[in-house]
Amino acid sequence: MGRVEGKVAIVSGAGTGIGRAAATRLAEEGALVTIAEFDAEAGQAVADALGGDAVFMQHDVRDEASWQSLMDGVAKRHGRPDILINNAGILATENNQHLAVTDLEQWRAVQTVNVEGVFLGCKYGVAAMTADGGRAKGGDGGGAIVNMSSIAGLVATSHLVAYGASKGAVRQLTKSVAIDCARKGLGIRCNSVHPGVIVTNMGNQVMGMGNGDVEANWKARLDLVPMGEPGQAVDVANCILFLASDEARHVTGAELVVDGGMTAV
Repeated sequence: MGRVEGKVAIVSGAGTGIGRAAATRLAEEGALVTIAEFDAEAGQAVADALGGDAVFMQHDVRDEASWQSLMDGVAKRHGRPDILINNAGILATENNQHLAVTDLEQWRAVQTVNVEGVFLGCKYGVAAMTADGGRAKGGDGGGAIVNMSSIAGLVATSHLVAYGASKGAVRQLTKSVAIDCARKGLGIRCNSVHPGVIVTNMGNQVMGMGNGDVEANWKARLDLVPMGEPGQAVDVANCILFLASDEARHVTGAELVVDGGMTAV
């Protein structure tokens, strides 16, 4: 207990799945968590379940004004944020994402949420974390940003061309933000997390792509996991917690893979 005691944390896309699990683990370890979620009903339900100092703010990661409003709201309630988890993302807008059939509309929709959303999160997150001058001016600034990527950002995903490209962009952006903050002496670390086969609603959506045989696709995918079982949302959340905590004080620009050994084969 207390690994992030008193730290001000923001988790985007925290209404379900990995985002909800991350918000829960951060709150359990003492963080003051803001649930930043587009779906008001889901977001409020998480805040209510966490209780304590947890609060819900409706948020659209695609909208720059929404990011400014989010940071202003957090600052007013808790002060400067210490932790930002850029978790919000989408898989697809159609049931097929092979190259030949992926239209520009779907491509842009995925990039807008998954890439532009993370870019805006990093931009406004760094600004909020350094609002009081930060370490670069001798203040107590600093913080941790964790960006949600995927093993789809590490290996080819011919059946998910838009999603894979978006997660590859998140991986590279993470490293650029990490080095920029490090060289400026801001004390802000930025790392990415790369889940593999995880039991969530999005996991089921992945398995339903293409032929739609979810059960068969789960079995086929699990055959590729050396550990022989899928990951749970809390498995990813525990890794997010580590990167957000001071235990990871010398870790930045890194990619933490949570895939049961899939990409090691």
